[in-house]
Amino acid sequence: MGLSMFTRAIGIDLGTANVVVHIKGKGIVLNEPSVVAYTMPGEKVLAVGNEARLMLGRTPGRVIVSRPMRDGVIADFNITQAMLRYFIRKICGRFNIFKPTVMICIPVGVTGIESRAVLDATLQAGAREAFLIPEPLAAAIGTGIPISNPSGNMIVDIGGGTSEAAIISLNDIVVSSSVRVGGNKLDDIITTYVKRRHNLIIGERTAEDIKLQIGSALPLEKDTQMEVRGRDQIEGLPKTVVLNSKGITEAISEALATIVGNAKTVLEQTPPELAADVVDRGMILTGGSALLRNLDRLFAREIGVPAYLAEDPLSSVAIGAGRALENLHIYKDSLTSE
Repeated sequence: MGLSMFTRAIGIDLGTANVVVHIKGKGIVLNEPSVVAYTMPGEKVLAVGNEARLMLGRTPGRVIVSRPMRDGVIADFNITQAMLRYFIRKICGRFNIFKPTVMICIPVGVTGIESRAVLDATLQAGAREAFLIPEPLAAAIGTGIPISNPSGNMIVDIGGGTSEAAIISLNDIVVSSSVRVGGNKLDDIITTYVKRRHNLIIGERTAEDIKLQIGSALPLEKDTQMEVRGRDQIEGLPKTVVLNSKGITEAISEALATIVGNAKTVLEQTPPELAADVVDRGMILTGGSALLRNLDRLFAREIGVPAYLAEDPLSSVAIGAGRALENLHIYKDSLTSE
């Protein structure tokens, strides 16, 4: 129970793909997939996070393994609440007397009803107070760019379910836009590509492995290959095929064009003074999917502004949420609270 002293301020990046938790004084204490395994009927939770992800595609019929967050918003309220309760307990200990104050990140484009659902789920999962912070703002705070100045900073946050671009100045978002295309969409496209091209049926985890190992936003100078196992669509038996990175790059190009196009839209709507700042400073890419090979180069090429990968793309949103909680007086106007 040694953490309980520090567990009063928790920043949570409640992502479609991962849940990342930051605690004041401790840094990132948890990073697990946002996956829950439960039995039907009755929704009895069997496993959450890493344990549940291992069960993806490998369970008997009565066990359902799902991602309760879809496109950055709650798709299944009860299961999201169970997942949050599990993570909060894991950090605070089961019988923690101090209920934590929690700052949760949400995508920019969410509706009032969707925000309300996240707040309710957090409070019912055991938080004393809950605040919501827009994800790009949290990402900007987490990457440590000087957003308190009256100058334009551009952040592009590419997560599992959504990709958001925003211009931030004076601790708030000036212009932002969000598309519901992210890393999970890329995985789906890879699954479809492998099925069409090679008559091979693969699971969600395999698709993600392909993306990580040979995926690239631009064609690689030296084409890399990878052996992939799956089930033959025609014969129904296990089969191995060899994939190359060129094919994957072509398959995901359209989805990446949507993500880049979203950032372009934001720049087109930015006041000229702030846009000039962005041209000088470049844009920062963050979020787990920003780690795709050559994505920074694709952004720079298509938009004509330098693009830099954040120092720790996976954690910057959670770190920012934690920092915002420590400086509530500064960010209060940009938050939704309960």
